[in-house]
Amino acid sequence: MLLIFLAYLGGALTILSPCILPVLPFVFARADQPFARSGLPLLAGMALTFAAVATLAAVGGGWVTQANQYGRWLAIALLAVFGLTLLLPRFAERLMHPLVSAGSRLSAFAQANDHGDGKPAGPGASFLLGIATGLLWAPCAGPILGLVLTGAALRGASVGTTLLLAAYAAGAATSLAVALLIGGRVFTAMKRSLGAGEWIRRGIGAAMLLGVLAIGLGLDTGVLARISTVATGGIEQHLVDRLSGTPGAMTGATAGAGNANAMLAASSGAMMRAGGTSAAGGGAAALPVEGQLPALAGAVQWLNSPPLTAEGLRGKVVLVDFWTYSCINCLRTLPYVKAWAQKYRDQGLVVIGVHAPEFAFERNIDNVKKATRELGIDYPVAIDNNYAIWRAFNNQYWPAHYFIDAQGRIRHHHFGEGEYAESEKVIQQLLAEAGHTGAAKVAIGLGGAGVQGVQMAAGKAGVESGETYIGYERAENFASPGGEARDRPHAYTAPARPALNDWGLAGTWQVGAEHATLAVEGGRIIYRFHARDLHLVLGPGKDGRPVRFRVSIDGAAPGDARGTDVAADGSGQVTEQRLYQLVRQTGKVADRTFAIEFLDPGVEAYAFTFG
Repeated sequence: MLLIFLAYLGGALTILSPCILPVLPFVFARADQPFARSGLPLLAGMALTFAAVATLAAVGGGWVTQANQYGRWLAIALLAVFGLTLLLPRFAERLMHPLVSAGSRLSAFAQANDHGDGKPAGPGASFLLGIATGLLWAPCAGPILGLVLTGAALRGASVGTTLLLAAYAAGAATSLAVALLIGGRVFTAMKRSLGAGEWIRRGIGAAMLLGVLAIGLGLDTGVLARISTVATGGIEQHLVDRLSGTPGAMTGATAGAGNANAMLAASSGAMMRAGGTSAAGGGAAALPVEGQLPALAGAVQWLNSPPLTAEGLRGKVVLVDFWTYSCINCLRTLPYVKAWAQKYRDQGLVVIGVHAPEFAFERNIDNVKKATRELGIDYPVAIDNNYAIWRAFNNQYWPAHYFIDAQGRIRHHHFGEGEYAESEKVIQQLLAEAGHTGAAKVAIGLGGAGVQGVQMAAGKAGVESGETYIGYERAENFASPGGEARDRPHAYTAPARPALNDWGLAGTWQVGAEHATLAVEGGRIIYRFHARDLHLVLGPGKDGRPVRFRVSIDGAAPGDARGTDVAADGSGQVTEQRLYQLVRQTGKVADRTFAIEFLDPGVEAYAFTFG
């Protein structure tokens, strides 16, 4: 009930936000009509459509986004025509005749408006107009809506998810209803005193067209939404803190534009990349039963295999590997997982990679297919974009390995890198229990196969720098003067003397919740680090054009200390969304100042990792 109450309050606060402006003309188009027959059905259709689309978008995957895009453009076209009927009465009269004879719904929109004949709008037409408006409505996602969407994305579809989103929509509809009632009284008074009904109606038609234009250009989820986050985010967070009793308890939720497409990128602060060697289960000598292999349902697609089930895997020893392709810890465990799949395949081992995305670009199935192919993964991979399998295992880490015996029981698990020999002994023991006695005769380890590039284990000299996110949602140790400016372009200055693990930006960047985007060429990122290797997750701009860069270490070209994605002179290109190895030192590891300058705009920077 507390969450429902919070969701309702969050929705009600949207009326104070600038990003609600494009929707107001559609609401006020019914201001001079009876509220019960016109305004209420409009708001009901708008609220129900938003709740339905938001629920599907938060849990349904990419196909919902695609379908919603078609619906949005159809709604934009319909509402643009409706705006023209208000602005140009003669256009409405000419338009109605052929559409009425064809039985088109659009004529209902045109006929529903009062063109001076005194006929009030019907509830059905207003409800349809509300549905069209709901497809375009992008409320401002502050901490409260971010909390709801994060929970929906991680826990899956449920009655609770829909109730929370419906409560949010109902709150917004309530505040809009108040505005509609007040607007109706003002409209009536102006018509009586000034005789300006025709001009007011035309003004609303013009405002509707401006609203359609703003939505079509993305201003509702761009400029206006950024302003609105500043306007209402503090109020929402104060409510959350007061009602939860924990200051900042829900600020990990997504913020920014809250349209149905942006909802798909929600993620949870509970997910962690496990860089250590946290293990449980007792080791290979004693393997207790930790639970049953859960159903493997919910993957949006399977690679290298038809969909697998827990029932169909009975009799097989199974290793489930949770990974994501830009995670350095996952990449460094991959050579061992691939080796186990190859060595023990004929003796009954089935390796299943569960790709659970951390960043939004890792939800792109084509990106996952390309990474899987380039990494040489030939065992089954479940694309778990909705975290269905992740939730079934109650997992919280990348990478995470779960070892299942032939009876479908989880017997051991390991989080993070390391302890590869112990993990392989577990595989041999489970295979021996299943009757494959030859498994124990197989040599432990990778043998003569060398590991190169980003998959090489971390340096032994001591890594004193940890994973660092660039998006403001999880950023730490940001040292540029003035701090980060959220969700808007801002000119940054590099920190003059960064301390160890301090980092900063230089140039004009737009820092979002998940990543920073370079607005003007020549921008830099600076990091004072202590490790053998430095990696940075990067992607080109939205147009996909390569972005040139130049790397320096302590102000000089890297030379022999260059990473696999950098030339000796420090030059390189960002061509795709992935992890880039920028530094690999061959000499003594010490505190160094890393800098990367981008010679083209548009690059997206996500996170630093070290080794």
